[in-house]
Amino acid sequence: MHTKKNGISKTTIPFKRSSPKWSNSTLEQLTPLICKLAKKGLVPSQIGIYLRDCKGIPQTKNVTEKKIIRILKGKKIAPEIPEDLYFLIKKAINVRKHLERNKKDKDSRFRLILIESKIHRLSRYYKRKNMIPVKWKYGSSSSSLLNN
Repeated sequence: MHTKKNGISKTTIPFKRSSPKWSNSTLEQLTPLICKLAKKGLVPSQIGIYLRDCKGIPQTKNVTEKKIIRILKGKKIAPEIPEDLYFLIKKAINVRKHLERNKKDKDSRFRLILIESKIHRLSRYYKRKNMIPVKWKYGSSSSSLLNN
């Protein structure tokens, strides 16, 4: 959005939407594992990476017929705000801390403006889709509560 465009070389999801023949995992086997990892504090993308790298499950959606976030919402342990918004807020907090130490860093001040504009744009989208409360508002002073 605020950067130069990447090239055409990028990863693609396999065209075949069914579970691979060599994968013998099912929804009943994966749901407790996904819930356990979420309770440890992993976000859905980290859970997917763990399942891919450690358990040999290529695409969770193809195996379980559901995305990881849907499984977590069904068990009522999904994160309160979407993870992309969470990580943008976390990045803004880190840049703000950097600016407290380095007051003359003009480039970081400009980058903070870009990060916060992404946060506002994304929050508008999530309010429209009812994924966050309509009264939710990003504030630089209240965002420090997220940084644990």
